[in-house]
Amino acid sequence: MTKYIFVTGGVVSSIGKGITTASLGRLLRNRGFTVAPLKLDPYINVDAGTMSPHQHGEVFVTEDGAETDLDLGHYERFMDVNCSGGSSLTTGKVYSAVISAERRGDYLGGTVQVIPHVTNEIKRAILALGREQEADVVIAEIGGTVGDIESLPFLEAIRQMRTDLGHENTMYVHVTLIPTVGPWQEVKTKPTQHSVYKLREIGIAPDVLVCRSEVPLPNDVREKISLFCGVPPQAVIESTNVETIYEVPVIYEAAGLGDFVVNRLNLESRDANLSHWKALVETLKNPKLTTTIGVVGKYTSNGDAYKSIAEALIHAGIPNDSAVQIKWIESDSLENDKNPVDALAGCDGLVVGPGFGARGIEGKVAAVQYARETGLPFLGICLGLQMAVIEYARNVCGLHGANSEEMVENPAYPVIHLLPEQKHVTDKGGSMRLGSYPCNLVNGTLAAQLYGASRIEERHRHRYEVNNDFREKLQEHGMITSGVSPDYRLVEMIEVPAHPFFIATQAHPEFKSRPNRPHPLFEGLVRAAVEKKNAVATSVV
Repeated sequence: MTKYIFVTGGVVSSIGKGITTASLGRLLRNRGFTVAPLKLDPYINVDAGTMSPHQHGEVFVTEDGAETDLDLGHYERFMDVNCSGGSSLTTGKVYSAVISAERRGDYLGGTVQVIPHVTNEIKRAILALGREQEADVVIAEIGGTVGDIESLPFLEAIRQMRTDLGHENTMYVHVTLIPTVGPWQEVKTKPTQHSVYKLREIGIAPDVLVCRSEVPLPNDVREKISLFCGVPPQAVIESTNVETIYEVPVIYEAAGLGDFVVNRLNLESRDANLSHWKALVETLKNPKLTTTIGVVGKYTSNGDAYKSIAEALIHAGIPNDSAVQIKWIESDSLENDKNPVDALAGCDGLVVGPGFGARGIEGKVAAVQYARETGLPFLGICLGLQMAVIEYARNVCGLHGANSEEMVENPAYPVIHLLPEQKHVTDKGGSMRLGSYPCNLVNGTLAAQLYGASRIEERHRHRYEVNNDFREKLQEHGMITSGVSPDYRLVEMIEVPAHPFFIATQAHPEFKSRPNRPHPLFEGLVRAAVEKKNAVATSVV
């Protein structure tokens, strides 16, 4: 029977439930268990697709095209699994399903209520994921903080699941804050006690407490938490800050969390093989080299807006034995008070990232031009590809006024235009070209060399594409199409062979990168950046 672990959070938001969930999944995956992660989000949006990156961080896209919370990215990276649309459940999805059922008459004339109808729909979705993925364990993270009114239906549903499935098949993990106060950094447990009391009022008694703290917890503090919160001392797991988030599973394993969970859920006892994971953590903590990559984007003021890109760059440093320092550059600044020479000073490579709308795009174009003209290794992602095409059309092909139909109405040269199938789309949510699509790579290109394959699949999230009317013109001037859709209708990748490393993709390769399997485009970029940095250093000597 599938086991179910529910992760809640208390005291403050953004406490690290996502990393805790992902790390716990890693511990179980190391033991060979099949794990299905799930995020239960209390917001009323049906999905994260229409939410601003400034407010909510990046929108993570799954293989099947679901637009989800960024925590699913943590799950995929840590557990090395592919999530699906069923891995994300929002209040909006739940109520949409309940209202549709009511309209069909499924409730036989009964009054539709939060209990049992809403909570039953939540439970149905949780159980369905376990069945669909044939999971040994489902780990479900409940968004928000205990005490939030929005989270109550989800908390009630997971409370009911213990009654439905039994104590031996359900487990509650509560992530909480242990603050320190005063000049002597006195450790305070009262916020955690109150958080657990609030959880108990709902009818949930936690089995494990993951205690976020700036300092190690003394034994007497752990015993106090155990006594007042009703969990065994070995289930009080200390979680202090670490050099890299990928060290968290190693810390949890050393604290005994993996064995505790296995025993508590009566799972088969298996060896925890962490050797490979420890090796990559060691490389991340003690690299031989350091490389700086500039990332030009529209939403860099929110560190979570490009979370997957940041992590993909960190992953790419592992096989190159290099720490990757990221220099975030707001594209607006390249239009206002900075020029690319100053903004990109000290950068060994450049990523021009995704985004929507006209704001800041000329700054992106300027950054691409600088990279192309100076030989700076360059990777364009989604909108970054489109900006590379616009820059090349203007400055190399002589198509002055070249632009995207998204940015300018009736541009002189619409080198980027709306996908034909998008012309009659009016709804914003879930209506883009979303999810995984195949791509054929041209033999002999940088793309084919990096991937080591002739056919690949990448995830997409866009409405606009390269205008085929200009493909020949671009190619005549040295920008080749190195990746196309199987029907040759869509440009998926471009590159400039005359440049040391200049490649861009219409896809979002960052979503498929893992610490144990860095994405080839990012790995290639960092490798080219390291080589450029070494070449500069050698020439100076």
